[in-house]
Amino acid sequence: MKKKSKALIQGVIVFTITISISQMSFANEEKVHWGYTGKTAPKYWSTLNKKNQLCADGTQQSPIDIRGAVKAWLPPLQFDYHTRPTEVVNNGHTIQVNIAEGSTLKIQNETFELKQFHFHSSSENRINGHAFPLEVHFVHANKKGDLAVVAMMFEMGLEHAGLAKLWEKMPMKADEHESLTGVFKQNYLLLPQHSDYYYFKGSLTTPPCSEGVQWFVLSQTQTISAPQLQQFRTAMGHPNNRPLQPKYGRKILK
Repeated sequence: MKKKSKALIQGVIVFTITISISQMSFANEEKVHWGYTGKTAPKYWSTLNKKNQLCADGTQQSPIDIRGAVKAWLPPLQFDYHTRPTEVVNNGHTIQVNIAEGSTLKIQNETFELKQFHFHSSSENRINGHAFPLEVHFVHANKKGDLAVVAMMFEMGLEHAGLAKLWEKMPMKADEHESLTGVFKQNYLLLPQHSDYYYFKGSLTTPPCSEGVQWFVLSQTQTISAPQLQQFRTAMGHPNNRPLQPKYGRKILK
C-alpha cells in the first residue's frame, strides 16, 4: 500500500467534530415530536425544530448508498466488548440496547466507549444499491464526545441466536423497557468473525442530524429469520429508516 494512501486515511480517521453524547442517546432523549410517517416524517425534520437544520442543509448526512468505494489502508477495528447489556428499550423510534460501562472500540490510538446499539428496518445504508432487511448501529463516543458508529447488516436466512435472546425481552410498545440482567454473557454475540469495513464521514440518522460522525459499515453480514424480522417490525409499527442522503463528493474507503 502506498504511504500516501496510508497517511490520507490516518488523517481522515483522526479528524472528527465534537458532538454531545446526549444527542445520540435515543433512550434518554427529550420528547421531540419527530418520526418516520406523516407530518413528522424525515422530510419535515428540519421544520420541526430549529436545532434540526442540518437535516436539510448538511453536506455530510447519513445514511448513504455505499458505491464506488476506493481501496485504501484502513486501521483494524479492535473490539473489546466485555460488559453486558443492561436493558432493552422501545422508545417509539427504535429498539435500543443500553450497555454497562467499560466496553470499547479502539481505532489506531483512539478509544471509543460503546454506549448503546439499536436497529433499523429496512436498512438505512445500502451497499451498491442493495437494501437489507435489518441494520444494527453500535454507537460509541470518546472522551471528547466524538462519535463512531459501527453498522452491520442482516440478510434473510437462519434465526440469529444472539437476536433470539434479545427478542425474548423486546418491549412491543413504545416507552416500555425490559431488564437484560443475566440474558447476555457478552455483547459480541451480534458481531461477525471478520471486521472488514467501509469508511466514510457522516451524521446521526435522527434529529438533530449532527455531522462529524465516523461511520464503519461492516462488509460481512449476518442472518435474521422471517419471524424475527416480523417481530421487530410489529414492535415498531412502521419502517424506521431515514431515506438515503446525497454524498456531495464524499470519498468512501474500503
